[in-house]
Formats: sequence, structure tokens, C-alpha cells
Amino acid sequence: MRPLVLLALLAAAASAQPAGLDSLLTAPGAPALSDDARVSLLTMLPGEEVYSLWGHSSLRIHDPASGLDRTYNYGTFDFEQPGFILRFVRGHLDYMLDTAPFDLEVAKYEFLQRPMIEQTLDLPPETTRELFRALEENALPENRAYRYDFIWDNCSTRLLDMVDAALVATGHPATTLPPAEWERTYREMLGPYTENHPWLDFGTNLGLGLPTDAVAQPDDQTFLPLALMEIADGATVGGRPLVAARDTVFWVPQTADARAMPWPAILGWLLLAAAVGGTIWMRQRLRSDRLRRFGARLDGLLFGLAGLAGLILVLMWVATDHRVTAANVELLWLWPTHLVAAFWLSGLRPGTAWRRYALAAAVGTALVVALWWAWPEPMHPAGIPLALLLAFRAAMRSRLPG
Repeated sequence: MRPLVLLALLAAAASAQPAGLDSLLTAPGAPALSDDARVSLLTMLPGEEVYSLWGHSSLRIHDPASGLDRTYNYGTFDFEQPGFILRFVRGHLDYMLDTAPFDLEVAKYEFLQRPMIEQTLDLPPETTRELFRALEENALPENRAYRYDFIWDNCSTRLLDMVDAALVATGHPATTLPPAEWERTYREMLGPYTENHPWLDFGTNLGLGLPTDAVAQPDDQTFLPLALMEIADGATVGGRPLVAARDTVFWVPQTADARAMPWPAILGWLLLAAAVGGTIWMRQRLRSDRLRRFGARLDGLLFGLAGLAGLILVLMWVATDHRVTAANVELLWLWPTHLVAAFWLSGLRPGTAWRRYALAAAVGTALVVALWWAWPEPMHPAGIPLALLLAFRAAMRSRLPG
């Protein structure tokens, strides 16, 4: 269970990339822009690898008069940061603004076979200059780092924030975003990106807490690059469309992936069926200590894994700065105390107190499954059979030693 949660967290860096050669190839000076300079929003479509599932966004500033053609990317990080993995897991990882020549950016995504869409923004010359100044200042070594947040402060949300800041600084209103076509939670917005990666989808849903079940307002939906692209198309500045033109920089034919088998749910139901069948079979056999001991150890393993998963979810809530993992409703059935109970329930005679504990776990977990429709956090299809398995075996251990 722990690898699933960590995998979900690592996948949260989907639009990030290691800092490297790009920043070294940028011209060190910041030339004055002409009135012909243009700002574009670049959107790179999702790739096939886990780290690229959510797509990516960056800004481009192009001034033919000065020869400037530069991209600004808030999605880079440095693997050489001290304690990189621990900082990432705890939500303490700093991301950086990186710059690169536009042609190098195009070559990179052509190599990765990820199409690039460009939206030219209709900004006044003074706003373009202010945005360029702010981005160049932000790209300085002492300013380029920021504390990354998967939803509320990432490589996609920062772009519109920078545009709005430049508009306001030059006496113009900030962008007005179009109303959402329908209400969607953050979790619902993330779902389509992971549905063809069943284990990642299960781990992500298991690790996300109640904050992701709030309805995402239009300005909050910009955390996803593709959503930002669509929202920008409908945005206005002082009544005028924000996007003046939309073009395809390059395209790669997209093939529809075959629907992935929901293996986590399938395996969950198979485990439940095996547990029920095995319990019936064992109770029809002679009550040998060997069979009873084997069953008790399996129960101990089951409760131990459930308790470990619950402990990780608690730590992700209280011991990290990841807001998306707070207040996780999965803790209603993944009790961290199961980790302690596992030692007693793996014995042949756990004692009255632990049998009562098992009864409480059975009733509580069964109620969670029965009433999950009333909770704001939906239960993943793979979680239902696993919770029922836990409730079933807890009920058995509350009645008999084996």
C-alpha cells in the first residue's frame, strides 16, 4: 500500500522536469522589447509516461525586432537538492522558473512526441513589457525557487497569475474567466488522466483527502494545463478576448488507448471470494491447530497491511505540507490501530478485548461501505472489496479464535 501512495505523490510532479541545460542556453541579458513583442501560452499535451500524464504549460515571449524568443517554465526541480526524496514526500520541495530558447523547447517536445498548442495573448505593449520584466526578475537565481503545491501553486497556475499581475501593474483589469460548464471537484478533474493507469488511479484516490472533493472554481481549475488552455480561450480582459489566435506548433497523431483492465478492483474481489471460500472450507475441516494458525496469520497480515496504510495516510495528513492529503476519509476503515491489533489477532486466542476490537472493526468498516454514498469522498471501486474483506475477517475473528 505504501508504494501506491508514494507513486501517487511522485506522479503529482507530472508536469515537472529536472533543471539542466535549458537554463544555461538562455541569453543572460534582457533586451528592451518592441511594440511588436507577443506573449503566448504554450500547452504540451500529455505523454505516455506517468510523469507526463497531466500535460505541461509554459509562457513564450517573442519579439522579432530584438530577436528574443524565449520560454518560461515553472515546472523544473533539482534532483541534487539535499534530501530530495524526503523533501518531496513532506511537501517541502522547491520548484523553479527555468527559461529556454523557443526552438529548443519545440525540439524537446517533438522528440518526446507530445503535441504543442500555442495561444497568442492579446496584451497591450506595456503589459507585455511588464510581464517580461517580471519573468526575467523571477528567473534570477535568488528569485527562481518557489514552494510547489500540486493544485494551488504549480507550473500551470503561476502563468495566469503572472499575466494578471502584469495587467494590474499597467493599469488594466485582471482577466475575467468564463463560468465553468459544469461543477467538478478536483478529484473528478484528475480522474480522466489516470483512468488508464489502474494502480496509479487507485493509489492517487487512496492518498487524496477531502480538500480535493471541493468544487473547483474556474480560477482553481487552471492547475491542469489542458483546463488552463480551454479556460484561456474563453477569458476576457476588459471585455476583449484574452486569446487573439490559437495555433498548433506541431502535431503528432494521437492513438486512443485500449481501456485498461481495472486490476486493483478485480484482484480485490478475487481476494474477497478466496477469503469467503477459504473460511467455509477451513470450517468444514477438522479443527487442526495448523489450519487455525495459518488462518490467524493471514488475518494478522491483513490487519497489518490495513494498519500500515492507515498510518501512512495519517502521516501524509499531519506530518507533511501536502494540502491534498489532509482529512482523508479512507481512515474511517483503514485504522492505524490495526497495525497493533495485527499482533494479537494473528494468534489462536487473541483474548476478549481484541475480539471486541475486531467486532468494532467489522461493524465500523461494514457501515463505511454501506453508507459511503453519503460521504463527500467517493470510494474507489478497488477499495470496496478490500474493505468488505477486512470487515468479513474481522467479524470471523470476533466470533471464533480461528
